[in-house]
Amino acid sequence: MVEHNEQFDGFTITLVEENNEWLAHFIELPLVSAYGDTAGEALQELEVAWSLLKESYCENDEPIPVAPARKQYSGAFNVRVDKRVHKALAVEAAQVGVSLNALVAQKLGLFRN
Repeated sequence: MVEHNEQFDGFTITLVEENNEWLAHFIELPLVSAYGDTAGEALQELEVAWSLLKESYCENDEPIPVAPARKQYSGAFNVRVDKRVHKALAVEAAQVGVSLNALVAQKLGLFRN
């Protein structure tokens, strides 16, 4: 089971049963996990681990990690591609009469959930 959880500040939690034990962990913070005999117990243990981790960050004057779902994004990022891919995309954009940026944004939009 995978879910975004407000109890864990927006981080994505997975719960998996393994060998009669339950594992709960953050997808975005793979080193933070907890076990329990039940799913509920594993979540309670993960809550303790998360609280202690946040406390440790505060004690060391370090920023507490922010879940990607809670971050603000500008809508701009750079990506490097092979020069042949760049050329093919530029040609395609010119052929359909749009900018390279618009073509790539449209293609990326096809893969949204």
